[in-house]
Amino acid sequence: MVIDRDDDVIHTHTALAAHHPPSGRITLHPGPGTTSETGLAHDLLAALGKPPLLTGRFPAGRQPAWEAAMAWMTALPVTRLTVLRAHRLTTRRAMRLFQLQALTGIHLTLVCHRPHLPAALHQALQTADYSLTTDLDAARRHYYGRPIAEPPLADESAGTTGRWLTLPALERLISYDSPRPCIDPCTPPPIIWRHRPPPVPLTAHTTQKVAHRLHAATAHPRLAAAVVAALFTGASLQQLATARPRDYDTAAATLALHDRARYTDGCAAHPVPPWAGVFLRAAACFTRLVSGEDQELLAAPGDRAHLLRVAETAKLRPPQPPAARREGPVGRVEWDWRERQEAERYEAVPISRVRPSRR
Repeated sequence: MVIDRDDDVIHTHTALAAHHPPSGRITLHPGPGTTSETGLAHDLLAALGKPPLLTGRFPAGRQPAWEAAMAWMTALPVTRLTVLRAHRLTTRRAMRLFQLQALTGIHLTLVCHRPHLPAALHQALQTADYSLTTDLDAARRHYYGRPIAEPPLADESAGTTGRWLTLPALERLISYDSPRPCIDPCTPPPIIWRHRPPPVPLTAHTTQKVAHRLHAATAHPRLAAAVVAALFTGASLQQLATARPRDYDTAAATLALHDRARYTDGCAAHPVPPWAGVFLRAAACFTRLVSGEDQELLAAPGDRAHLLRVAETAKLRPPQPPAARREGPVGRVEWDWRERQEAERYEAVPISRVRPSRR
C-alpha cells in the first residue's frame, strides 16, 4: 500500500511509467464515474491490451468480465499489478482485487492519494496482510520489482496489422463433420494423421503475429483459444467443441479432441506448441470459473458467428478463392471455399455406366 499524502503527480507518473505488460507489469487507472465491479474488470481488461467488452452468448445476459480478467491474469506472465486512485475503491471492488491476488499470486500495490485510508478501503484490508509506505523510492520498487531476465517480444508494427494473414490450417474451421464428445472417460492416444494431412507448423514470426492480433482482438479466452487450437490441430469447430477443461494436459502440453464416430482421425491428443499454451491456460481457467469441468473448453457450436468475427477482427483467414470463383461480395471472407472445392470434386466423379441387360 502506497500513501500519496498530497496527491503528487510524480506518484501517478511513476506508476504509469511502470506499465509494461510484456514485462509483467500492469498499472490500472480506474475510470471515473462508476463504482461497479464490472466496470473495474473492464478497466483491467483494457490495461491488459484487450477490448473491455466480451463478445459471445452468456446466461442471463451477464458478461463474465471478472472471470475473463482473472483468467488472463492467471495465464499471462503478469507478476505485478498497481492500482491508482485506490482511495475511490468500494469495499466490494477492493475485495475483488484481493481475490484476484489470491488466485494469481501477483504482487498487488494499491496507491491511495489521500493522507489516510478511507473507511471502505480500511474495511477491505481488515483480513489482508499488507504494509504501508509513503516513500517514492520504495513505491517505485513496488511498481517495477526486479527487472525481467528475458527481453519481451517486440510488438507487431502498426503498419502490418491491417494485412490479412492467410492460414491454411483454418480451412476446415467450419467443416461439416460432426464429432461428439465422449460420454465415458477417454484418454486418447497421440494423434496419428490417417485421413488428413497435419497442419503445417507456423513460423516463429507468424505465431508472434497471430498471438499479438488475437490478444488485441478479443477478451474472450475461449474464443481466442478456439482459433489458436484450430491452427495447430486443423480441426473443425465441431471437433474443437468436444474438448473439456480436463482434456488440456498442462504437464504433457497436449489437447485431446474427441471423435467417437471417427469422422476424421478418431479421439486423439494433439501436442500444444509453446506459444499456444497461454491461450489454453486462460480458456481452462475461464471455463472452470464460469461453468465448471463439464462445459466446452473452447467455443461451442453455437458460437460459430462470434468465433469467425474474432478471427476476422484479428485479420486471420483461410485461403480464398480466385476472383472468378467468389460467391460473396469483394472483401468478405469465404470460410467454406475448401468445402466447396471438395463438394465439386465429389460431384465431378463419373457415375459408373450400367451394363446393358442380356436378353
